[in-house]
Amino acid sequence: MPKHRILVIDDEPLMREYVEEAMVRAGHAVDMAGGGKEGIALFDAKRHDVVITDLRMTPMDGLEVLRRVLAIDPAALVIVMTAYGTIETAVAALKQGAADYLLKPFAPDAVEVAVSRALERSRLAAENRFLRDELRAGHAGTLVGDSAPMREVLAQIERVAGSRATVLIRGETGTGKELAAHAIHQASARRDKPFIKVNCAALSAGILESELFGHERGAFTGAHERKIGRFELADGGSLMLDEVSEIGVELQSKLLRALQEREFERVGGTQTIPVDTRIIATSNRDLEKAVEKGAFREDLFFRLHVITITLPPLRERREDIPALMDHFLARSNRENGRNVRGFTEETRKLFLDYEWPGNVRELQNAVERAVVLSTDAMLAPEHFQLNASLANRQDNGLVPGMTVAEAEKRLIMRTLAHCGDNRTRAAAMLGISVRTLRNKLKEYGMQHRLSNAV
Repeated sequence: MPKHRILVIDDEPLMREYVEEAMVRAGHAVDMAGGGKEGIALFDAKRHDVVITDLRMTPMDGLEVLRRVLAIDPAALVIVMTAYGTIETAVAALKQGAADYLLKPFAPDAVEVAVSRALERSRLAAENRFLRDELRAGHAGTLVGDSAPMREVLAQIERVAGSRATVLIRGETGTGKELAAHAIHQASARRDKPFIKVNCAALSAGILESELFGHERGAFTGAHERKIGRFELADGGSLMLDEVSEIGVELQSKLLRALQEREFERVGGTQTIPVDTRIIATSNRDLEKAVEKGAFREDLFFRLHVITITLPPLRERREDIPALMDHFLARSNRENGRNVRGFTEETRKLFLDYEWPGNVRELQNAVERAVVLSTDAMLAPEHFQLNASLANRQDNGLVPGMTVAEAEKRLIMRTLAHCGDNRTRAAAMLGISVRTLRNKLKEYGMQHRLSNAV
């Protein structure tokens, strides 16, 4: 498959053929036009990655070609060719939006370099726009915690970061799956390349396909210019597919091919684009059940399931709560220009007793809200809205309407935490065998606790 499609516009046949030969040798597909009017018609009818046009043509010169091409597609890449004596015209073309210029006579390699440079600049510009938007949205953060479950998660991240294997990060909403994905990227050799995210649950199927793979001008109503997709933006780096379970079955097949072949086509395009993009997927749903119901492709599940990291809910790592409280207090003070000193002992007990159904994200939001609204130096229980939730559950952590299986899981996990992950002591307290406890941990996806002391 050709790398890119190039349009060459020149009223001199020998020059058109000279440029065509250089582009074909570089692996590109080429269309040619003998004048500006013909070239504009070709560009309007087809999708070209780069336009190479001569400046001195009649009746339509290269500057007019440039203006009309950019009117059709403001993101188009146009390289102008000119003789040495008209270099001022080439400079004028650059001011009007040309990507580069070539001085005649030039070697074939010079054309290849100019085209490659223009394409790379375009990709970097799109990447920079995306990353600026991400920074403005504010997604900085780090994993906090020194509990046994979090130490195991951090150890897994360190082990898998150096590979190029696909990683599936599982866990309840708010457990820090995005932070874990970013940590994998930062610990890898790809750290200097882009880390790109896409929320699969927030976009409709059509929009998601365009976000992932990009689209060509004219691919659908409203596609006025080419869009570079996030697979392409993340080339050389990492792409996080947040809530991958929400991708529709039809789009799953295209995603599977991109993962297997490391290539794809933009929406409305025929050019195959190779990429070296590492996929890190996240999900808070039971993907195995989705496969059973036919809502998720089994072959895609196995492709994503190469390496799995499971983030524990906050109720199963309560010993991390004090550190998280202090971390988010310092961060909220810094970001909001406040100087809240700390938490009362009653508040710390309140946080340790609470179940945190929204996990770390809920804790973060609770602390930030209190910091912003409070006028006191210390944050007391009345600064938070957790008491109502505490009143709805019994002291043993059971909630009316909870299933027996969930109640059993909570009892086992809280007993295990109480015993410092010592399975022998926990099993004795629960009145079950160590083997039964081990089987229950596997059932809950908590295999990381099997490596701790017995």
